[in-house]
Amino acid sequence: MLMINILGALLIAAIIYWFWLYKPEQTQSDDNKVKVVVNNGVYQPGHIKVVANKEVELTFDRQDSAPCAEMVIFPQLDISKTLVIGDGNTIKLPALEAGEYDFHCQMQMYKGKLIAQ
Repeated sequence: MLMINILGALLIAAIIYWFWLYKPEQTQSDDNKVKVVVNNGVYQPGHIKVVANKEVELTFDRQDSAPCAEMVIFPQLDISKTLVIGDGNTIKLPALEAGEYDFHCQMQMYKGKLIAQ
């Protein structure tokens, strides 16, 4: 019984960390070209700062074969792309006005944010 309680507490701690305390890797790009690794349930980097009013080129390196990792969606831009295994997944986004643009997989388990400033 004690072991079940300990496992339950560890599971709760892991959930709290994953959904509320985890801080994704951040990067800033002056040339608006960024490589994003898709692996183990996260985008790395997960927060990307780019120059506003300039085209953005993101290359996704999908290393995770999970079905959830096979698509990336930019809901505010109405853009989605199927990602094949490997790093040949380039998405060119139009010049973005200053603001924040979410991107995620179809189930929103992988999450990221593109910040144009």
